[in-house]
Amino acid sequence: MSETRKELVAILDELLSLNGRAASFTDDTALLGALPELDSMAVVGVIGAIEERFGLIFGDDEIDGTSFASFGSLKALIESKLND
Repeated sequence: MSETRKELVAILDELLSLNGRAASFTDDTALLGALPELDSMAVVGVIGAIEERFGLIFGDDEIDGTSFASFGSLKALIESKLND
């Protein structure tokens, strides 16, 4: 399991109070619209936690709904930003 995946699982589990459910997420697991816990306020919190945990800063134009479409799309966003 990649470090990015581990950290993202921890962030989602903690902020959304998923009680360990995030550990079973695959890249295809739908997030936005599929997880009732992931509302617009939670998205803001997740972005903040990602920025803090990974030492990243996202511009307003770097994140949209497709970024949160699935676990894999969110992980890919983080990985691409880390590789910039």
